[in-house]
Formats: sequence, structure tokens, C-alpha cells
Amino acid sequence: MSLIELIDESVIKVPLVSSSKNDVIEELLDLLVGNGTVRDRSGALDALLTRESQGSTGLESGIAVPHAKTGAVSTLVVAIGVSSGGVDFQALDGKPSHLFFLMLAPPDQSGPHIEALAEIARLARSPAFIRALIASQSAKDVMELLSE
Repeated sequence: MSLIELIDESVIKVPLVSSSKNDVIEELLDLLVGNGTVRDRSGALDALLTRESQGSTGLESGIAVPHAKTGAVSTLVVAIGVSSGGVDFQALDGKPSHLFFLMLAPPDQSGPHIEALAEIARLARSPAFIRALIASQSAKDVMELLSE
């Protein structure tokens, strides 16, 4: 399953309002709660923050991928956020993160979770594509870029 099949404009936030790691996680989680794909916000948030406490999911090139496994979802769900100003996510390269892919998967499903992480890693190998995503002005812009 490709990343584009997991998202629609309702789970993309451009620009993010939040300016801290935990607030970004909550803001993106609320998109998924709002569209009905997360049954238990508190459980999902606990899973995300527990995973984050084990090591930052801030990667390089301005990308962060907060993720967790939780019984709060029945299938893999993804929310995307863009912060033009950047957020300190304790990224591997020490730079602010601008592009966020929040993923939640049920505990018994590893395949789709791993596939989505691999797809994000492939996207990250194109600095021009990442710059275009970060420069997006709307959820529609992000959808169009991911659809190409």
C-alpha cells in the first residue's frame, strides 16, 4: 500500500500551528481523531510519546516520523504536517524538522508500517522533492506532490 492511499486532505495540516515536539504530535493526532480513524486519543498519544521517549523520530533533511503501534487503530493511519518555521524534534542532524509524517499502526500489523517507513525514506532521498513539500501552501499542494 502506498503512502498516497493512506491519506487525504483531512489528515494534512499546512501550516502546523504548533512549535514544540509534543504539540506537533498532538496536532497531527487530532487530525486522525477528527476523521474517525483513531478510537482512543489518550491511548494513541501515550503510545506516541512512549515511542518518542525511547529515541527521537526526527530524522535528517527536515523530516520527522513520529510513529507507534497501538490498539487505538485498526489499520495503518498517517497524518502529515508542514511547518515552514521548523520545530526542534531532536533530529539526527540537529536541525529543525519541517515535514512530519505521524503514523499509527495496530500491534499485530508490521508489514504496512514498515512499507510506509520505507516509502518515506525513499522520498527523503530527493532533496528537491522534500523542499517542494516543505514549500507547500495547502493540503491540496501536498496531495498533488505525493500523487506525482
